[in-house]
Amino acid sequence: MLRFSANLGFLWQELSLPDAIRAAKAAGFDAVECHYPYDISAEAVRQALTETGLPMLGLNTTRGRVEDGDNGLAALPGREEEARRAIDQAFDYASAIGTRNVHVMAGKSNGEEGRSTFIHNLRYACERADKVGANVLIEPLNHRDAPGYFLQTMEQALGIISAVGAQNIKLMFDCYHIQIMQGDLTHRLQEHLDAIGHIQIAAVPDRREPDHGEIDYRYILRFIEKLGYDRPIGAEYRPATTTEAGLAWLQAYR
Repeated sequence: MLRFSANLGFLWQELSLPDAIRAAKAAGFDAVECHYPYDISAEAVRQALTETGLPMLGLNTTRGRVEDGDNGLAALPGREEEARRAIDQAFDYASAIGTRNVHVMAGKSNGEEGRSTFIHNLRYACERADKVGANVLIEPLNHRDAPGYFLQTMEQALGIISAVGAQNIKLMFDCYHIQIMQGDLTHRLQEHLDAIGHIQIAAVPDRREPDHGEIDYRYILRFIEKLGYDRPIGAEYRPATTTEAGLAWLQAYR
């Protein structure tokens, strides 16, 4: 049976991160993941993880100057120093709480210069990850939720992974983003399973609970299970009301 990870960037946002970890345990999740935990004490997060026995699967590099429109830094020419500080920050925090995956956010960029910058920064991230036995993840984001984001398709991401040439860089396969941009989910999962480091789910088109919309997750999740994927699936959706009120999908799958 597949296991599930609560993405605490969206779920239980009314709680502190340590208390959200405890809530995820009480709700029956097998793991947790987050977005930008840097304002929270790593020790407090580690204590909550130890208390609950849940692993923290991953976190993101900081977006940068959000007030100026930043959504990541690693593919932004001229801002390499900032990007690498963000990478160092992420791996320092990940190491402190026992997390093995860091999603390095590309940011808003385009063209060959953006691609070259992204590749060079990802090589730096892979070297940093290697020192602590961790992995780098990159994720295509759809052009509606993340207009101007550098990485938008699976093929683009796979090409960059190949160009980086490291063993510890993988694809974050978010079914929500990939369905909006490209579709053909089962074929893409089957063909590229070895390149996938993490899978996430949410309803399309509203990014709510994964129990409605144009993706039949009953079929998709069974398919993933048949492929032999045995890591927790990330529930990265925005609850329609409260997190607890929307957990019928998890209970039904159990």
